[in-house]
Order: sequence, then structure tokens, then C-alpha cells
Amino acid sequence: MIHSFTDLQSIQGKLAAGATSCAELTEYYLDRIHEGAHLNAFISLFAERARAQAVEIDGKQKKGTAGRLAGMIMAIKDNMVLDYGATTCGSHILEHFQSPYTATVLKKLAAEDAIFIGKTNMDEFAMGSSTENSAFGLVRNPLDNDRVPGGSSGGSAVAVAADFCTAALGSDTGGSIRQPASFCGVIGLKPTYGRVSRYGLVAFASSLDQIGPLTRSVDDAALLMNVLAGRDPGDSTSAAVDVPDFCADLDKPLKGLRIGIPQEYYGEGLDETVRQALQKTSEFLRDMQAIPVPVSLPHTEYSIATYYILANAEASANLARYDGAHYGARADAARSLEEMYVQTRSQAFGAEVKRRIMLGTYVLSSGYYEAYYAKAQQVRTRLRDDFDGAWQHCDLLLTPTCPTTAFRIGEKASDPLTMYLSDVYTVSVNLTGLPALSIPCGQDPQGLPIGAQLIGQPFAEGTLLRVAKQLQLHHAPTRQVLRLEER
Repeated sequence: MIHSFTDLQSIQGKLAAGATSCAELTEYYLDRIHEGAHLNAFISLFAERARAQAVEIDGKQKKGTAGRLAGMIMAIKDNMVLDYGATTCGSHILEHFQSPYTATVLKKLAAEDAIFIGKTNMDEFAMGSSTENSAFGLVRNPLDNDRVPGGSSGGSAVAVAADFCTAALGSDTGGSIRQPASFCGVIGLKPTYGRVSRYGLVAFASSLDQIGPLTRSVDDAALLMNVLAGRDPGDSTSAAVDVPDFCADLDKPLKGLRIGIPQEYYGEGLDETVRQALQKTSEFLRDMQAIPVPVSLPHTEYSIATYYILANAEASANLARYDGAHYGARADAARSLEEMYVQTRSQAFGAEVKRRIMLGTYVLSSGYYEAYYAKAQQVRTRLRDDFDGAWQHCDLLLTPTCPTTAFRIGEKASDPLTMYLSDVYTVSVNLTGLPALSIPCGQDPQGLPIGAQLIGQPFAEGTLLRVAKQLQLHHAPTRQVLRLEER
């Protein structure tokens, strides 16, 4: 019998004992996805292909030649290309697009015998904080179906939280792994910029985007980082930095580790329940003989404005390629080339994507570049300097992931600025290229999860995972089947 909410270690133990098989695991997850179809977590499924892969890997298990990820059934955010199936980015403009190649990260996972069960729903082109902006319908939080799962990797977070898969991949441009991880009560890791190849990730903002895992256990996140990390000749921004064994020091004591508490992340706008959960988390780390240290990141208040200038500028440039001429959707009734461009983009892009393209084009336009884009780059440098100063006093930072727990569907949809402020604690990490991780650290009075964010020094994912392991052991979430009937 397959037990839900298991991590890969326990699954592989059952595989070794003959208590289950990859074929049985695959059927279990496909059944779960069917039961939870109302959550709308997936855009496409690879049912028959996954079944065939499972049979093949079961054969490898018997021969003792299976890879490190045998038994891991994975969901993939639908902005990472595969050379089979569609890659839509949650947009009508790519609704029928099939990539001729496969992303580096997916090749690495497949080489270690991970099975891809399907592509997950997302905010269109990863532009959103709630997964309400998908062309294929909004995604519902499995813990409360009237609330959002966060975004833009909402489908991946739901897939993990609802036990539709063992783990999932997401992308994080301003919090898109960490925020849905917080809202859905799972673990989400945004690696250092350059730690994981972006080759095959459809670009939103190229200087900010990063691929990372969403899991139910820290051990699974560490193992996935062992597979995903490393230099890729196909991605000129990937770093030629040694990849440690991220699993090696997970149980190392925290004694003497300096935990920075940045005062700017605990001010106005932070829900009191979230504040109390972070206070308890800090106290627990002190009990583990870590040393909380007050620090300051004085330019934090400018991070949201800076992010939405730079991210939208890069989005405007990256999305210029979707014009109906090269690939993707094309307006058929156009009478001229210019009309074809206008009609294609007007019909196939959603409202949020159009808003960001227009804002990005504006800040890059003649007469405004210096006032907005160039100034934002200067502030980005100041933010990086803030973090460099903090590292003189601490080894990592502890902050809330989000100001609140998951909000209701539609609550912020008509107010973009309020929606953007959902990312107030996450965007600085992308602007500075640092690694960060969200892990559950409590619940609000409605039983909704609260996420603690750990921010690390460049390429210090191992330290984040080490602290997260102790937090996971402390909170010891109940491993049970999440009921999937609509509520």
C-alpha cells in the first residue's frame, strides 16, 4: 500500500522492500490528480508516458541500475520546455507550442530516473502572485479552496501540497517559488542566481529568473539540488562554482550560527500572527544555540519599486518575440504586418502581461530611461551593498516569506499595487541574486500555513537547508492524506 505525504527516502525504502513499485506510485498520483481536478493544478498530464517510464525504471530497480531519483514522481512548471507535449507558460499565445528541445534541468532529472507526470498551471508568463492570471483558469489552494495558492508557481506548490507528486519544479523571479510554498505549507528553494541552469526556461526577466524545487521534505530539496546544480555551457549566466553535497551537513548542529533579524522586514504591514510565528522561530533557533543578531537593510523600502521597474523592462524586451511571425499564436484576419502584430498580441496576451509590457516599454522609452531604469539599477546596487554589510554580522537572515497567509480568490485582483506588495519580502533576493528558502513555521487561526524565509549568502544553499532541516524537525508536520473533495 502506498502512504501519502512521503518523501523520496521512504518511497525508495518501500521500493527496495518490494512494498510498492514505480508503476503503482504513478497510478496513485494519477488517481490523486483526478480526485483533485477542481484545484486546476495541471495544464497537461503525461499519463501514458509516465506509465511507460515507471515500468522501465522498475526494471532498472530489479537490476540495481536505477538512478538517484528513482521513485520520484515530479510535476514541472509549464515554463520549462520539453521536446514532447506543449509548453504554454499559462498563455494562449503559446497554447499549442511544442518545443524542439528539452531544458537542461529536465534532462538532468530524467537522467536520474525522475518521472514527469505533467506540467503545472501558473500565472501567465510567471507574472503574478496568486495564479489567478493563467489563460487556463485560476488555481485553488488545497487547504482552503476559496483562497489562492500564491504565484506564479501556484500549480507546482498545489501539486506538492495536495500529494499529486513527490516534488515539483518552479521558477522564481520575485518570489514565485517561495510565496506559493508559504501559502500552501511546503518547502520552496530559490537558489543563487547562476547555481542552476536556466537553459530551456522561458524568460520573464533574465537577470532575475531562477529555477528551484518545491518539496515536502528538506532532504528531498537537498537531493534535488545535488542533481540540478552546476555549470551549463548552454547558459552563459550559470556559474562555474563547485557543487557540494547538499545532503552532507543537514544534521550538523546550529551552535554558533549567527541568524540576522533585519528590522525592516518586521515593520508596518506584517500580520501580527505572522510576526508571532517568526518570533517563536527565532526563539527556537536560539534554543538550538544559534545566535540571533539584529541587522539593518536600509534600502528595503525601495525594493518593490525597483523590482517592478527592472522586471517589467526585461519582460518588455523578452516578450517582444511573441509577435505572430515566428512561433506561437497568430491573428488570421490581419490585413497588414503591423495589424497582425497588434491583433496577435492584443488577443493572445492576458491583462496582467499587457500591463507589465506597457510599463516596461515606458520605462525603457526615450526620455524616461535615465529617470526610471537607470535609477533602478543604481538602487539595485545599494540593495546588494546592504546585504554585503549584513554578512559582516551574520551567516544568514530570518524573515517572513509573506506579510500574510493566503488571501481569498479575487481579493486583490482589481488592485495591482496591493497584489504586488505580496512580494515585499521576496523581491530583494532576486534583485541581489541571493539564495532563499521558505519553510512552514506555524499556522494562523484559520489553520493556514505561515512561511519563514531564510536568506543566505551567495552559493550558501547548504546553510539554508541545514537550518531548514532543524525547523522541519521542530514543527514535524502531520503526514496525512489531504482530502480533495470540494469545500
